[in-house]
Parts: sequence; structure tokens; C-alpha cells
Amino acid sequence: MHIVDSQVHIWGADTPERPWPAYHHEPHRPAPFSMEDLLREMNEAGVHRAVLVPPSWEGFRNDLALEAARLHPDRFAVMGQMDTVSPGSRGLIASWRRQPGMLGLRLTFTRPHVRHIVSEGLADWLWEAADRAGVPIMVLIDWEQIQFIDRVAERHPGLKLVLDHLCIPARRKDEEAFEGLDKVLAMAKRPNVAVKATAFPRYSTEDYPYKNLHPHLRRVHDVYGPKRVFWGSDLTSLPCSYGQAAAMFTENIPWLSPGDKEWIMGRALYEWLDWSIK
Repeated sequence: MHIVDSQVHIWGADTPERPWPAYHHEPHRPAPFSMEDLLREMNEAGVHRAVLVPPSWEGFRNDLALEAARLHPDRFAVMGQMDTVSPGSRGLIASWRRQPGMLGLRLTFTRPHVRHIVSEGLADWLWEAADRAGVPIMVLIDWEQIQFIDRVAERHPGLKLVLDHLCIPARRKDEEAFEGLDKVLAMAKRPNVAVKATAFPRYSTEDYPYKNLHPHLRRVHDVYGPKRVFWGSDLTSLPCSYGQAAAMFTENIPWLSPGDKEWIMGRALYEWLDWSIK
């Protein structure tokens, strides 16, 4: 099976030459996680490719991810960061995917200093521009923000949107982690919306293979279908090994057919992001 991870972070150190923004939050791990670190873990876990998502704690920069995609185009592609309220960003979307290795955008709106961007419509220019340019967007939001993205999806039916982490708020576990799942499932009525089933192990207090989460995953699968559900690890935040994060889906969920697994574990992501399998 060709396994493709829909979200992994790599990052460098916070240095005077490459400083992080003053408002940054704590990274997943105290030490930087490099391209070389990721390649080693991918090879050990049998993961063929990965979408690199530059982490928000580094600010609006895509340099390390794009360099990794340049060096290893057969392993990596990028969903990049952008400052949606900067006037200088408005001219970038038309040529965004012309950057080698760049597939689209990944935007984060959950932190207090950026939540107002979606609620006040400050990114409305971006949705329209991305729709015109064919730039898919992954969004990190929580359940309270789904209503705003629903309006975006309705107004721009040609814009491909992906809801990251099923919109589960940080540090939620077990049943509490899925209290807002009905709102996520309701978004399936928009054919231009897909979901990332990412970081699943961190939502459970049980051990591998996290069987208490399987019924929630089945609800997602049954509503969105395997062509709009993308497996991903968010590797550096996991409480388990990379191999276990993948095997939870590939080996431990009997109601997923071989065809379902092929879509969820990679094929669906390729098609959604228009990413060549070559």
C-alpha cells in the first residue's frame, strides 16, 4: 500500500539568524525536528510520502519545507503558511502553486490573536483569490469556527477546503474530543470540503490500537466517504510510534475495506491536492 501522510512538521532552532515570532507558542518537541529526522522515521514506518506543514511557532515561513521538497521531490510536498492580513500577501496567490513543491495553503485560526480573521471576514479576499487560482486550503479551526468556514465553502464551491484534525480542540481526550463531531459531519454536505483524520492517537487515554476512537472514525468515514478522508500523523505530537499511527488504520480497523484504505492512506489526498504520484 502506498502510504502518504497528510501532515508532518519539520522546523529549525530559534536563532538570531532565523528568529521565531515573539508571539510563538511552544513547539511539539523541545529540539528541532529536521528533514533528515523525518526521512529516517518515514523509512522505518513504511511511509512513502508526506505533506510538510510549516509549524505556526516558526511564523509565516516556508523555507525549510520548500527546501526539503526541492531535495526530495519524490517524498515531500508543501502546504505553506501565509499572513492573511498582510497587504503584501494579496499578490501571491495567483502564482502560489508555481513554487516548486508547493501544493496549497495551510492556515491556522485557533490562537486568540488570529481567531477574529475568520469571524470578521478579514480573509475574504483570500478565499476568492484561491478559488480563482485553484489553490486548495487546509484550515485549522475548532468547532465554534465551523460556521464561518461553512459560509466560505458555500460562497466558493470551486475552492477545495480541508478541515484539519477534525476540528478537535487541543488536549481533548476520549469522548470529550468528539463532542463537536456532529458539526464536522454536517460540513460533508459541501462537496468541496474534506477532512484530515490526523493525530488520532493523541485523542485517546487508551493504548494502541486506540479502539475507543474507532467508532468516531467510522462516523466520519460513513458520512464523508473514503475519498474525502485523509490519514495523517502530525508525527511530532504523537504518544506512539509512527508505525503504530499508520497501522491503527491499515491493520486494526476491520470495517475498512482494502479499497477504503487505499483512498484514505494516500490516493484521496493525491487527487484532492492534484499531487502527481510520480
